[in-house]
Amino acid sequence: MNLSRASGILLHPTSLPNGVLDDEAYRFVDWLAAAGQHWWQVLPLGPPEGKTGSPYMSPSAFAGSPELIADRKATVTRTDADEFRARNVYWIDDWADGGGSLEDQVRFEREWQALRAHARERGVRLFGDIPIYVAQGSADHRAHPALFREGEVAGVPPDSFSKTGQLWGNPLYDWTAMRADGYRWWIERLRRTFELVDLTRIDHFRGFVSYWAVPETEPTAEHGRWRRGPGLSLFQALQQSLGELPVVAEDLGVITEPVTRLRRTLGFPGMVVLQFALGTDPRNPHLPQNHEEQSVVYTGTHDNDTTRGWWDSLSEDEREWSELDPADPARALLEVAWASRAALAMAPLQDVLSLGTEARMNLPGSEDGNWRWQFRSGDLTGELARDLQELTVRNERLVR
Repeated sequence: MNLSRASGILLHPTSLPNGVLDDEAYRFVDWLAAAGQHWWQVLPLGPPEGKTGSPYMSPSAFAGSPELIADRKATVTRTDADEFRARNVYWIDDWADGGGSLEDQVRFEREWQALRAHARERGVRLFGDIPIYVAQGSADHRAHPALFREGEVAGVPPDSFSKTGQLWGNPLYDWTAMRADGYRWWIERLRRTFELVDLTRIDHFRGFVSYWAVPETEPTAEHGRWRRGPGLSLFQALQQSLGELPVVAEDLGVITEPVTRLRRTLGFPGMVVLQFALGTDPRNPHLPQNHEEQSVVYTGTHDNDTTRGWWDSLSEDEREWSELDPADPARALLEVAWASRAALAMAPLQDVLSLGTEARMNLPGSEDGNWRWQFRSGDLTGELARDLQELTVRNERLVR
């Protein structure tokens, strides 16, 4: 898959002014089109985890979030329900058996597809996100226990985000059992994903080569071990069933040569993040001069502080080294991203609005205060759209 030169905005629908797929969602799409943006990237669209609100710990890998539905009282006929069940027979009963509403899934599908059609008419495509793992006790975990390991849970070892690593706690896949089943669960998961979006990021891509397994009794992720993932065989099965995969590999963190080799073999673009482009290592992949053409460049992601907040945390030496305009570092980093040779440039809306840490979406390793930020209805002005369009045209990212 080759990405065309374009740009877009990262904004989860919960960050819309009302947090649902109402008129504000349509106005946001119209603003994107006016600003010359070709992509709207969202976080996972499933129901969020109940305590933290994380969309990466959903009780279903297939269901759409009822919390995004604008009209929860919209009529759903028996015919509507039967047709939806027939199209989604692999997973819908698993969701309903755990208390999920089939009718709400019909409502979500109806509203999402109408919004997607509106976006398509305006030249805006939808960019999704697939968490590599499912939640403990999720509908998928309950319905397919033979596809998961026992005794160990998911996480990542200590890194720049956390000195003790990140103990995610997700069940780990039994890749031998998955392979014996022809990777059916993964095939259906991506089939469902591509019914909702035009392109998707797969989170924690390195986990398909090797993944960090932590004994379930451990209080942190420090004392795990690397285990071998499915590698190429999974993606060959996916391609055989689904054809070309419009996938971006989230390959951030400590990436080994086998991970890079798998990504390149599959032809998946990777990711670079400009907030990681500090330091003196000339091999740093996040430095603009090292960006691959077939990659996605971000000012920051949902796990980073906003660029304004990041800038405020830098030392004077780091600020000087970055060569960003101290008057508006977020705008300056946006300029660097849009000028990159990377085919696709993305920025969280917070950076377009030059907002500070108060607008941060997620702080990894923290359960409180995340996933709550919303922009205000009047924030997206015509002047801001014209400014972003000018930047987009100047860097030859205007795709129509």
